[in-house]
Amino acid sequence: MKKSRIIAEMIVLVFLTFCAPTNGSPGLPIRQIQLPPGFKISLFANKVPNARSMALSPRGALFVGTRRAGRVYAVLDRNHDNQADEVLTIARELNMPNRVAFRNGSLFVAEVNRILRFDQIENRLGDPPEPVIVYDGFPRDKHHGWKFIRFGPDGMLYVPVGAPCNVCEKDDERYATITRMALSGTGPDIFAHGVRNSVGFDWHPLTKELWFTDNGRDWMGDDLPPDELNRARQKGMHFGFPYCHGGRIPDPKFGKKRRCDEFVPPAMELGSHVASLGMRFYTGKMFPDNYRNQIFIAEHGSWNRSVPIGYRITLVRIQNNRAISYDVFAEGWLERGRAWGRPVDVLVMPDGALLVSDDHAGAIYRIGYQE
Repeated sequence: MKKSRIIAEMIVLVFLTFCAPTNGSPGLPIRQIQLPPGFKISLFANKVPNARSMALSPRGALFVGTRRAGRVYAVLDRNHDNQADEVLTIARELNMPNRVAFRNGSLFVAEVNRILRFDQIENRLGDPPEPVIVYDGFPRDKHHGWKFIRFGPDGMLYVPVGAPCNVCEKDDERYATITRMALSGTGPDIFAHGVRNSVGFDWHPLTKELWFTDNGRDWMGDDLPPDELNRARQKGMHFGFPYCHGGRIPDPKFGKKRRCDEFVPPAMELGSHVASLGMRFYTGKMFPDNYRNQIFIAEHGSWNRSVPIGYRITLVRIQNNRAISYDVFAEGWLERGRAWGRPVDVLVMPDGALLVSDDHAGAIYRIGYQE
């Protein structure tokens, strides 16, 4: 049985490495990525098959989760030249380990139904320890089951539980929520309701309020409903799913049960079907001042749309703690209707550069700025 699993894993990795267009190839056409004046994109790491969400340790190890590959990587830039020197696999054969988070010397990894912890991982990259199971009580549904986790300002681990469907009602109130739990795994309790599928969130650097992306439902046409950027000012807020989408569009099946004005509208409507995933407030000092405390969003790209959209990095500007604009910051991964790359997550580095992961190309990019 173990041998067959290893063979299956190798087949998946071969596909991810060689069959996907330019996957992990040094020849990625990053020169065609369009950025505002002064910004430049470079290849930080390749040969990171299915690279998804990222977390940086205090000592500079970049941990990267995957969804289809079942692996977790440590990406190392030992000589600090802004290019990775080594990619190590520190966990394998996991169940959609999409997201990783780092706390107190330990790496936390989110599978579909459980949270794992790898203790003292920075000292054991070449010989990773067996993981500790922090919590294993989440639903096992794989539909929207891959998770994004992060530690909040309150020290708690926030874990979304996606809806196990395109659109549905479920008796289990954990579905379509963002939950949070203590570091030890006790809990979890529900922080936000009516969240179809959030795969990215961050806290405002000043107000400490939670902002998150949410993927809109499918099969309502090319232009409905929008993806959402939401702001949760406090625990217990409801953002509409499955009754209302985008704060104003009743669901064709469930919309008669509750009115849209019962729910919290999005802080900003995003593109329809863009698959908004990882997001970060920019807290670095490299970019011009007018980017500070603004939101970068990785848009993975549409599948439920006749004309593809997304496959880019967008910027939402915040003023007086309100979202006021939504614009493209970086694009070029989509060429003539075909994608050679698909952004998943963004991460602000200590020097102020912005990292972007790409699960389709198996790569991580670095966006810097110089006047």
